[in-house]
Amino acid sequence: MIVGASIVEIYLHGCHSLKAKRGVVRSIAQRVRNRFNLSIAEVGGQDTWQRAVLGLTTVGSDRVSVRNLLERANEFIEDLHLAEVRNVDVEIVDLPHEEGLWDPEDPADED
Repeated sequence: MIVGASIVEIYLHGCHSLKAKRGVVRSIAQRVRNRFNLSIAEVGGQDTWQRAVLGLTTVGSDRVSVRNLLERANEFIEDLHLAEVRNVDVEIVDLPHEEGLWDPEDPADED
């Protein structure tokens, strides 16, 4: 299983309150979810008016497709022009998974 994560640091020029910032961050997050079906959340900068750090994650079976999806989502955030993208970091992790047959009659599989 391939797990991809991306951190996107954004700066919101026109926000002068946490309420205004939340509206922009919520809009970005909803658009990314709708377009790319990714998990996205604000993971940093919650107490600042003009800075936010967004975390995006996805899973798949192919490193290239996972990376491409995250990079397209990062470009989409930048192309929205709702905030200035200051920094982007993408990390891909390969979690080992052993394929096997699941036997519903085997009591060892009930753990």
